[in-house]
Amino acid sequence: MILPPLLRKLALTVHVTASIGWIGAVAAFLALAVAGLASHDAQLVRAAYLAMALTTWWVIVPLAGASLLSGVVSSLGTRWGLFRYWWVLVKLVLTVFATAVLMVHTRPIDLLADAAADTAVFGADLHSAQLQMVIASGATLLLLLVLTALSVYKPQGVTRYGWRKQQEQRELLAP
Repeated sequence: MILPPLLRKLALTVHVTASIGWIGAVAAFLALAVAGLASHDAQLVRAAYLAMALTTWWVIVPLAGASLLSGVVSSLGTRWGLFRYWWVLVKLVLTVFATAVLMVHTRPIDLLADAAADTAVFGADLHSAQLQMVIASGATLLLLLVLTALSVYKPQGVTRYGWRKQQEQRELLAP
């Protein structure tokens, strides 16, 4: 079902806004993660990890969910469909993957925030979680940029399902 133009544009606006917001929030998170890992200022480290938890739960998680949901709505309501073109399917799979990885990483984020709230000095036992936050947020930022490029360039190629749908439409139009 193709959405009427007004609803299609609204869904696309929500999707683009949520996706751009997700990229920006992850970039800010990466800056906080680097500051938390590299700084020797205990107050800065504590503030970074407390801010990371807030950013995760109040900004990144909602934007990831909104991006995923609005992307599905947008694709289902346009000629692109959800399973017709490889670039849309790849975006869906990668977005679901990124959202799932985000939810898995909320645990170490909360661990670092809890440690920051309870102590002024971070021990070596938290170093791997600190490093994990830098690597994960950097990889996520790269992944989100790849998703953006897929949206802009829309590489050609239909899936088997898309090919069948195209054949069905051609048969309906043939005299």
